[in-house]
Amino acid sequence: MQEQDIPIDINAGKLLDWLINRRHCNKNWHTNILTIRQKINDAIQNMPAHDGIASLLSGAYINYFYCIKIVEILKETEADTKNLFGRYGSQRMKDWQEILRLYEKDNVYLAEAAQILIRNVNYEVPSIKKQIQKLEQSLTEFEKKEAEYKKSENIAHTEYNALCKQLGITGYSTVRRELMDKVKELSEIYQKVAEKTKSLDKVVEFYSAFVEFTFGQQYDSNCVSIIKYVIEKGNTTMFEYTYGEVPASIIEPPLNIKADEDESNGRSSLDTNVIDFGNLDLQREIDFGEEVDLDTGDDIDWGDENAEQPTAAEIYCNISLEESGIVVEASGHEGGVATGSEAHTILDNPTTRSEFINQLFELEAFMKLRLYEFKGDDRNNLLSFSQMQDASSILQLSTIETTQNMLDNIQVILSEILHSNVHHLHNIKHYPRYVDVVAATLKQKLNLIDRMVTQQESMRQKQDDTQNQIDKLRPLLKLVVQRTKELQTEIEQDISKKYKNRKVYLTGGVNML
Repeated sequence: MQEQDIPIDINAGKLLDWLINRRHCNKNWHTNILTIRQKINDAIQNMPAHDGIASLLSGAYINYFYCIKIVEILKETEADTKNLFGRYGSQRMKDWQEILRLYEKDNVYLAEAAQILIRNVNYEVPSIKKQIQKLEQSLTEFEKKEAEYKKSENIAHTEYNALCKQLGITGYSTVRRELMDKVKELSEIYQKVAEKTKSLDKVVEFYSAFVEFTFGQQYDSNCVSIIKYVIEKGNTTMFEYTYGEVPASIIEPPLNIKADEDESNGRSSLDTNVIDFGNLDLQREIDFGEEVDLDTGDDIDWGDENAEQPTAAEIYCNISLEESGIVVEASGHEGGVATGSEAHTILDNPTTRSEFINQLFELEAFMKLRLYEFKGDDRNNLLSFSQMQDASSILQLSTIETTQNMLDNIQVILSEILHSNVHHLHNIKHYPRYVDVVAATLKQKLNLIDRMVTQQESMRQKQDDTQNQIDKLRPLLKLVVQRTKELQTEIEQDISKKYKNRKVYLTGGVNML
């Protein structure tokens, strides 16, 4: 094998050391570079308009091989300045020829080219790739965050619509005004509940008969008294329930809701100091603080408990008109004006409403226990039923079907009066602060939706900016890789000339670009 056929393999990372060790370049080659770079910067300022030159000067570090190409172009553009001796009179040509002379002295150009190649392979290309990779990761994170914000927006929309549905409002207009309009439906709802309560007459009779039979005597326990009253007289006013007379007129207290309040002004009382209501549970009763026990001084003397008690009519007759708050009309009509809490109906008044619900639960628990006894052990049932031979017929003739039917009637009424919509409307009517809480909760949901929309727009903008940066870096990476490979080829060819045109291969990271 001849010497020309033996290739020269040089590791690209050690190229500069290889050139210095073989005395192709001096160790202090870099001291001459500053002068050359200054001359290149000055020469660039005075260049002719040429597409080839513009391409060479675009986005790349100008090295010796670029300078050779520039001189070749100047030979065409500055041809008219050439004299008889073949020399150019153009200052441009003289400047670039001087640059080439300084480069070729002690092979400074080769050392600089080796350094540029090493820097591109080890730093420039990996740095640009790392930047692109980091931007792509950021782009993925921005897309994930946008999806999360979109999910949060959808959840807030769902919660807002669900709360509006519970309240029976649309939520598109003034919330407080819609709530005021919905409160008017309470009377109709309570009227329907009162009508259905009349179907509990058999349940109350069954319950009363069982209580009397259990005590073994006539026993007026006054159990489920409010339910009995509603069955008998319906959902009357508290005035009639208290005094036993139908009022001449009813003046309900106005709703303490600021319906005409501007939303922006209304926010000042709720949002100026941002109130965090947490996870608002509108099903819970509002805590109005501790109950205050009035100190009446001496203990009240209730008299002899065994003494005969006066009837309701007698009690009523002993109350003065001023004390009772009844306004007697001049015509002598018996009755008065129901105002304040006395104008509310039994099912609308918070106290009697709670008692009515408690009595329904009492009946429900009783009927569930009777139903359990019917479905229990037959021997226990036989003993239990044998003890009821002296009971009233309604107890003896009860069956699983009749008991289940009575339980179903109770549960239907409970489900209606405990419906979330009824619960909300009741609290809105009687507790003004509850309206503020509801309005603030709905407002917070809307604010959350607006924030999520804003965050999504921000994430989309960041995605666009990141994508633009990636689009700029990718062509730059392609250009640097291309110029590095060109530089590799030029270095290989230049070294090959110094070794009788033997093949030269730069190995290492340069082949992995």
